[in-house]
Amino acid sequence: MYTMNETHDPNRRSWVSSANTAETDFTIQNLPFAVFRRKNTSEIFRGGVAIGDQIVDLLQLDSKGILGGDAAQAAAEACKPQLNDFMNLGPRYWSALRLALSNLLKQGADSTGPFADCLQPQTEAEYHLPCQIGDFTDFYTSIYHATKVGKLFRPENPLLPNYKWVPIGYHGRASSFGVSGQDIHRPWGQTRAPDVTDPVFSPCKRVDFELELGAFIGSGNALGQPIAMGEAENHIFGLSLLNDWSARDIQAWEYQPLGPFLAKSFASTISPWIVTLEALAPYRAPFARDPQDPQPLPYLDSNQNSESGHIDINLQVYIQSEHMRQQQITPHKLSIAQFANSYWTLAQLVAHHTSNGCNLNTGDILGTGTQSGPSEEESGAMIEITKGKIPISLPSGEERVFLEDGDTIIFKGFCEKAGFSRIGFGECSGTILPAISPDH
Repeated sequence: MYTMNETHDPNRRSWVSSANTAETDFTIQNLPFAVFRRKNTSEIFRGGVAIGDQIVDLLQLDSKGILGGDAAQAAAEACKPQLNDFMNLGPRYWSALRLALSNLLKQGADSTGPFADCLQPQTEAEYHLPCQIGDFTDFYTSIYHATKVGKLFRPENPLLPNYKWVPIGYHGRASSFGVSGQDIHRPWGQTRAPDVTDPVFSPCKRVDFELELGAFIGSGNALGQPIAMGEAENHIFGLSLLNDWSARDIQAWEYQPLGPFLAKSFASTISPWIVTLEALAPYRAPFARDPQDPQPLPYLDSNQNSESGHIDINLQVYIQSEHMRQQQITPHKLSIAQFANSYWTLAQLVAHHTSNGCNLNTGDILGTGTQSGPSEEESGAMIEITKGKIPISLPSGEERVFLEDGDTIIFKGFCEKAGFSRIGFGECSGTILPAISPDH
């Protein structure tokens, strides 16, 4: 687990003036990674780091020979079209590049002249998936979401007995991941109404969002070699926002007995920026269970996890319909959530996932599952907000129970508290488009 150092100093400022504003996600204390190129060009995609409203072009930086030692080796890997080789290097190299960039970007740095032409405006950039994603595991870490949704389907027994003992997850697919700005066609699938016998094959009527974070695996583990709690976070490169879209009516018909399938495989959207765990060090929080709840089994417990296993991340969901865009109505806030409310920590997810000897690989994503809180406004999915039947009103006068064609969902995330610099995640957006007939 990372400790704070000079890169976290809240008094550090950048010669990139936009990084010093109160509202920016990308302060010099953040420095998240993405893969980008300039819009409307045939340039190769390459690694970049956000600073204010600019991107440090790591390919340009690497070509200048400014860096040395571990930082130079890290930059040579991070400037590639995918970040996998960089992520596989491990914390020593991630930290070295972070420190070198922080020193190059701070006010008064001697390298301002030769380094300045390594910057590209974010407004002129397009993004790609930051790495090759091999596998995706989606967990279910919010006890509030599990309970709220459980009440809709099992009023007498909303929370299953294993929930407080084991991090629940399932192995999903990674082929349909897209980066923020993704267009998602409404999926087709089998559904069955409660009062009929036979299912029908038709476009989904209950498209939903799921407010999650995605943890990217850096260096993995060998098959058969579990990762202990004390080492678990060394295998996580960083976090991004994740919308793991869901087709609720398809899911209701197909999920028993084996769980999610077509209801979840049509799309998942991530924000382009991966915020490193090191950047989030000032926002660690204690992990503790209610004394009346089962305490974690020894393989899911450690002093380090108890002292600072949680991360205090604020999450927000916005919606903008097609009609709202036409009327120039700004996106409407639907809900909020706090990642610190999660029932399980990131370290516990890694330790449990590998406890049977399962090998994680560089670029794998562990989804946290839908993040919700105890109050009504802390709902990480439409099914929680509307209970699947109670419409909500938008500023345009429209109503929604689930998402309609043309709706754009936007996630935002940030860490903020007195005495520390803001750390933001950018945005994760996706738009629902009409269904495409399978026989088109």
